[in-house]
Amino acid sequence: MKVYETKQIRNVVLLGHGGSGKTTVAEAMSFVAGNISKMGSISSGNTISDYDKEEIKRGFSISTSLVPVEYEGESGSLKINLLDTPGYFDFVGEVEEAVSAADAAIIVVNCKAGIEVGTVKAWEICEEYGLPRIFFVTNMDDDKASYRELLLKLETRFGRKVAPFHLPIRENEKFVGFVNVVKMKGRRFTHLSDYVECEIPDYVEANLKIAREALMEAVAETSEEYMERYLSGEGFSDEEISGALKDNICNGDIVPVMMGSGIDAQGFKALMMAIEKYFPSPDFKECVGVDVSNGEHFTAKYNKDVSLSARVFKTIVDPFIGKYSLVKVCTGTLKPDSAIYNVGKETEEKSGKIYVLRGKSAIEVPELVAGDIGAMAKLSVTTTGDTIALKSAPILYHGPKISSPYTCMRYKIVNKGEEDKLSSGLSKLMEEDLTLKHVNDTANRQTLIYGIGDQQLEVVVSKLLDRYKVKIELSRPKVAFKETIRQKVEAAGRYKKQSGGHGQFGDVKMSFEPSGDLEKPYVFEETVFGGSVPKNYFPAVEKGIAECCVKGPLAAYPVVGVKAVLLDGSYHPVDSSEMAFKMAATIAFKDGFMKAAPVLLEPIYTVSVIVPDKFTGDVMGDLNKRRGRVLGMESVNHGKQLIKADVPMLEMFGYNTELRSMTGGMGVFSYEFARYEQTPGDIQKKEVEARASKLDADAE
Repeated sequence: MKVYETKQIRNVVLLGHGGSGKTTVAEAMSFVAGNISKMGSISSGNTISDYDKEEIKRGFSISTSLVPVEYEGESGSLKINLLDTPGYFDFVGEVEEAVSAADAAIIVVNCKAGIEVGTVKAWEICEEYGLPRIFFVTNMDDDKASYRELLLKLETRFGRKVAPFHLPIRENEKFVGFVNVVKMKGRRFTHLSDYVECEIPDYVEANLKIAREALMEAVAETSEEYMERYLSGEGFSDEEISGALKDNICNGDIVPVMMGSGIDAQGFKALMMAIEKYFPSPDFKECVGVDVSNGEHFTAKYNKDVSLSARVFKTIVDPFIGKYSLVKVCTGTLKPDSAIYNVGKETEEKSGKIYVLRGKSAIEVPELVAGDIGAMAKLSVTTTGDTIALKSAPILYHGPKISSPYTCMRYKIVNKGEEDKLSSGLSKLMEEDLTLKHVNDTANRQTLIYGIGDQQLEVVVSKLLDRYKVKIELSRPKVAFKETIRQKVEAAGRYKKQSGGHGQFGDVKMSFEPSGDLEKPYVFEETVFGGSVPKNYFPAVEKGIAECCVKGPLAAYPVVGVKAVLLDGSYHPVDSSEMAFKMAATIAFKDGFMKAAPVLLEPIYTVSVIVPDKFTGDVMGDLNKRRGRVLGMESVNHGKQLIKADVPMLEMFGYNTELRSMTGGMGVFSYEFARYEQTPGDIQKKEVEARASKLDADAE
């Protein structure tokens, strides 16, 4: 593959609902451009971008893939770096990484399915990142698909920005061509995406007039001069229209709607021409970072003739194709075997060979210029989000903004002795997917894995088995209950044992009461008078209390918020020992704790849920069912509401699935730990009964 200059590059992310046809669009563009000799298909499992075993098995994208399309356009050679992203919401981290490297987006919409949740989410992420976009409508070969109906829905949902650039031509209920609204000419397909000019059918005229008028209004609004000419009835030249449309599309003020058939590879030549003409090259934007040498704000155009700087926006770790760090070059030129500097980690590495990835194929290239996307292999320190530069010009860029995971499952290894394989496999998967998180919960003796959703965690289990030959099982996580007391009591503990020779003797009288501090297990004090318990045994008494707080007498959960005071006791000058007094304190603690109105405490989380207005009633009703207390509600952008509620952690299991079901996938949530509260009596009784075996085992 040859080296392309910045002006010849278009970085385009494919967005849309799962199953809308993004991968087929990437496949068809590669085929029409002549980069591949035959189109693959999802059903056959032989597409460029869905090459992973899990993707082939499941029939949908799991990871973002890079598909560079080399295209001979009107102005010469062009390289379109397509970033094919997953459409399923569990893999949103992959989308966020891709969007951070893109300069424009194609939102793929299935004409028959219409506007889906993924379509709306794609629009929202483009708005958030300020990406120019085109709607590309697929499945036009289905005669039951209504383009006119879809167009009305797009305009209603997304506003006057939406502008049809194409209107379909059908004959005998078949999609045979389209009308180019910009050029006011008919196009009839001859072979694949090739077409010839044709007459505009009469039945298109009415819709064409409306679409053309909307386009001319948009052109007129780009300047006062154009507006005056438009109002006076003057027309615009093709060059004026094209220039005005490019400005509006680059600024996101116009969103064209184009069409095609992925299966028949129709409409993709026109799409690539639009990408060339209307989408910006990387130098349309500036790269913004921090100059580490002086701490000042850094802004620069994508320019190949200055010092090197680049962002690592994704990492691929595959046991078969190896590890690749995907980079977008911001300034300068990245060359093989160069000394590069990881700015954030203050470490030098060597670039090695430079590649352009096409799916799983790594194509070696002599260099990558500013604005281009490529890959480096086997970097030992550099990970996703890092910045590489020259040590003499250390620029630091922000990494991708990645969603936090809130779906949690407990996992156990099936075969003992494979812990090292599991640790290695998990670390590699987490290096690839930043929305995965591993937590070792020592307090509850469980290992936890966090992800965006259940499907993502299922894929993790499958990948661990397939790639790294280690099997794990997922289960419901244990809730971190704690134990405390509500009353003040006194209790005595006597430990006496005689077995020939020296015996064991310890005797204590203690009081136990709430300390008021649930952050600490216990507070220990002594008010012993007259040496009834020698001072050298005080630490042993406290040690007995400390050990009892690890597993409480109620349900074997950690104890918090207890004040223990040593009041009195007695000792034997020969038989007393530290061990005897520790045991005496243990006896006193267990007796006193169970007399002092013991209760279980459960963790309470403050949950934030963002949903469209129409779902607020259902969501609040569901939170109430989960013993939640709604704290308030406030409006946020795009007709959505932010609902805040305090909910027991026990009731949050499976909430992600339930929220998606209630809101059609539109709801998102997050949570953070708030405090511990007393558990209701019925739940406490159930938990204590369930944990009885733990107490019995400890007693033995």
